[in-house]
Amino acid sequence: MGFIDKIKEKARQDKKTIILPESMDRRTFEAAEKILKEEIADLIIIGTTEQIEENSKGLDISKATIINPFTYEKTQQYIDLFVELRKSKGMTPELAKETILNDYAYYGCLMIKSGDADGMVSGACHSTANTLRPCLQIIKTKPGTKLVSAFFLMEVPDCEYGENGTFVFGDCGLNQNPNPEELAAIAISSAESFKMLVGKEPKVAMLSHSSKGSAKHADVDKVVEAVKLAKEMAPELELDGELQTDAAIVPSVGASKAPDSKVAGKANVLIFPDLDAGNIGYKLVQRLAKAEAYGPMTQGIAKPVNDLSRGCSSDDIVGVVAITAVQCQNN
Repeated sequence: MGFIDKIKEKARQDKKTIILPESMDRRTFEAAEKILKEEIADLIIIGTTEQIEENSKGLDISKATIINPFTYEKTQQYIDLFVELRKSKGMTPELAKETILNDYAYYGCLMIKSGDADGMVSGACHSTANTLRPCLQIIKTKPGTKLVSAFFLMEVPDCEYGENGTFVFGDCGLNQNPNPEELAAIAISSAESFKMLVGKEPKVAMLSHSSKGSAKHADVDKVVEAVKLAKEMAPELELDGELQTDAAIVPSVGASKAPDSKVAGKANVLIFPDLDAGNIGYKLVQRLAKAEAYGPMTQGIAKPVNDLSRGCSSDDIVGVVAITAVQCQNN
């Protein structure tokens, strides 16, 4: 059984209610049909009658709950909540109504904040910023979390590295150039996400173009400092760096470049030094190794809201919904 099949099985054991706000995209309904048929989650789809009918033609979504925000009985309640949450930022009833009726991601986040749903998946036809801004404004960060970050769950076929080809890559979707404190926080959150989703012990490698002092540069210094901070914050965590990617995942290279490391050659959580490296890295693995890339998944938000790549397929949406449901179980 592959990783995503195990996640789907977990999701079925305690079904959660996930919102799909992108009723303007056919892929939403193709995914919804599969999710409902496989009983992965209960679904709420937000949209007008016209949007639903136009984009779901020929698909069976009869088990989904359809919410038309223009007519739903709780819309005024959500408007009032939005005003209360954002009144210090100048939110008015008129602006709140206009915002949530024109951007269903805001509407979905207000439903979650009200306890009417457990999580949300969006981003098939919206940017990461448009997906995450509403949840940061409405749902906000998890208590004790210093930083919201993003990761990809990578499943590489026929791969002996990582956890039988399964990795968490972070941060590949949100934080542009994290400082050492932020990089340490990303590492700890990513380790927690790996353990929750994969069920195995994380081994975290802080990646660099240098392994254990082989190069000298301010960029290397940043990773070295992040390693120090992460070890102070989570001393029980198996974490090491700075490591080049081959030293992190290939046992023979790890033994050569970092012989005293407990992580080198065994890493299953890879932390990239900045967003450029993370985005380039996950897309190379996805395209050249034909890996499944689920994400960017968020970590550090009080309730799970996850992003999609705008190039995603309906099957990608199914996978991210399943992962989101499992995150909701563990929330």
